[in-house]
Amino acid sequence: MMKESEGTPKMKEIASYVREGAMAYLKQQYKVVIKVFIVLSLFFALLAYYFNVQNPWVPGAFITGGFFSGLAGFIGMKTATYASARTANAASRSLNCGLRIAFRSGAVMGLTVVGLGLLDISVWYLILNYFIESISESQKMIIITTTMLTFGMGASTQALFARVGGGIYTKAADVGADLVGKVEAGIPEDDPRNPATIADNVGDNVGDVAGMGADLYESYCGSILATAALGASAFYINPQMQTKAIFAPMLIAAMGIILSIIGIFLVRTKEGANLKQLLFSLGKGVNISSALIAISTFVILYILELENWIGISFSVIIGLIAGIIIGQSTEYYTSHSYSPTKKISESGKTGPATVIIAGIGQGMISTAIPVFTIAAAIILSFLSAIQFQITDMTQASNISLGLYGIGIAAVGMLSTLGITLATDAYGPIADNAGGNAQMSNLDPIVRHRTDTLDALGNTTAATGKGFAIGSTALTALALMASYLEEVKIALTHLGKTTIEISGRIINISQITIPDFMEYYHVNLMNPKVLVGIFIGSAMSFLFCGLTMNAVARAAQKMVEKVRRQFKEIHGILEGKSTPDYARCVEISTKGAQKEMMLPSILAIIAPIITGLIFGVSGVMGLLVGGLGTGFVLAVFMANAGGAWDNAKKYVEEGNYGGKGSDCHKANVVGDTVGDPFKDTSGPSLNILIKLMSMVSIVMAGLTVAYSIF
Repeated sequence: MMKESEGTPKMKEIASYVREGAMAYLKQQYKVVIKVFIVLSLFFALLAYYFNVQNPWVPGAFITGGFFSGLAGFIGMKTATYASARTANAASRSLNCGLRIAFRSGAVMGLTVVGLGLLDISVWYLILNYFIESISESQKMIIITTTMLTFGMGASTQALFARVGGGIYTKAADVGADLVGKVEAGIPEDDPRNPATIADNVGDNVGDVAGMGADLYESYCGSILATAALGASAFYINPQMQTKAIFAPMLIAAMGIILSIIGIFLVRTKEGANLKQLLFSLGKGVNISSALIAISTFVILYILELENWIGISFSVIIGLIAGIIIGQSTEYYTSHSYSPTKKISESGKTGPATVIIAGIGQGMISTAIPVFTIAAAIILSFLSAIQFQITDMTQASNISLGLYGIGIAAVGMLSTLGITLATDAYGPIADNAGGNAQMSNLDPIVRHRTDTLDALGNTTAATGKGFAIGSTALTALALMASYLEEVKIALTHLGKTTIEISGRIINISQITIPDFMEYYHVNLMNPKVLVGIFIGSAMSFLFCGLTMNAVARAAQKMVEKVRRQFKEIHGILEGKSTPDYARCVEISTKGAQKEMMLPSILAIIAPIITGLIFGVSGVMGLLVGGLGTGFVLAVFMANAGGAWDNAKKYVEEGNYGGKGSDCHKANVVGDTVGDPFKDTSGPSLNILIKLMSMVSIVMAGLTVAYSIF
């Protein structure tokens, strides 16, 4: 990518503005995040070394998880800011050249995320395997895998700050640029006369690239680590098989990286391709990589000689198929090649209110297929792992093995992340390329090509969010089981060797998941579980409400500033004066830094307080409620937002009156409402779900030792 030319001096100048703004924002964000990490690390150290209710490795693991998550986002954003002008310049030659540069630049992000993820996991395994000593090899593997899970909390914490902060930044700028520029002033998107246009382009990088990279890094690592922890538990009585079960998800993920690279080189298109043909081009790379992963999974598990390797291989394939179905469903409900989005565009004939109603309705309908798909994937991957012994689904050993099947299905869904993340990261690069072409006054055909790539990017971004949300649902179930393993270790630290359940005395090392559920009364008739479910469900809506209001407040300041510049700086609309771009960048930066704190800290505190008051059963309820409500709400918000965005683009292509028409203005309002849906609140929910699980795991010792009830 770097060998390509950035184009004219004007193109280079605009790209440098965006690059400097993005770096300035990340610098400020990392200052805030570092302070939070220092406080949390000291808190974990206090729990470990003073109260003795925490694993002493947790503070270090927590910091490295956050560091690598931030690094993944930083490298992806750095690449994207160098790629946008080069993509615009390449699009001046042909559509295929523009697609190739944008997509391969996005692939840098994808391969960075998976590479850093496996590096972090591998290094920590080697360190813990060397230093940790235990009475048995099986017990040692359980301690290692549950300890490694804690660096997932660091990754989740950093990802939440990156997603929320970046999402607030980008949507505040986007709303200000659209409402004042497009609707009020009647100037095109990314027009250099719009004071918020540079802030808008910066936002695409800090939110949709840096935030997304950190987000999917923790999704990727979380699925592998949760599955490894379940493997250690499921094969506890067989140390040799236990080690194979731990390494299986890592090896599948490693093979996925190699096969993703093959898929990346298969993506190309022809000049004049429409959206369906472009989707087919990207789909070809993803689908071929997925097919090769399916074949290689059987080979890997056969060579490992893992118990029931055929059934577990099918669990991986079920995860892959579920991911593809969710992706196709997302494409159908968000692409303007299909009727749902076209109907939203058409509803603009009667004003913005009907656009909002139609978008909300389609978003709600779009949740059905992903929910049913995940439900089927959970059942089928569970049954595949236990060889379809349906009558023995509640048997203790089968529950552990079945949960391992669900966890490895999540690994399968994310095994091609190297290429699926490339299709996601490519979208903001194409969007920025369009902005650069507009502001540099390139030939209109270049803007037409970048708009085509951008429309494709909206759909692929929504598809990427679908993958992330779908994997979250599977991973969260695995994390719940891992939480119980951490509770077992916490009981051991407190000096307990046995517990009494229904008159039976059971050794802690031999306790099963059903035993734990009975011991802590985790059932729907327990008020503590019900209260936890309500709290978890409410957390999703509270979190979304806080982030939506944060965008509204930051956007309001942006709108006021842009209006003021139009009034006070004479000659902006005539092109005789240059807007104060830096001031708008500063407004978005300060707004994001201020507004991201409350929702992020709330996500960390909620599981701790719930655990201290309602104990293990309350935390289990919290995780169930957060997963059930958060998953559906995330799909709804991501799909509704993506549909509103592409409905606007469909009108801009000349349908229903085209740009400047009343229908267009109505759809711009819908797109403005959808922006925080799809880029701030919606994608942050899947991090919220996993972060609450990770915090619960890390705080298990505190919950067991000091819960009130």
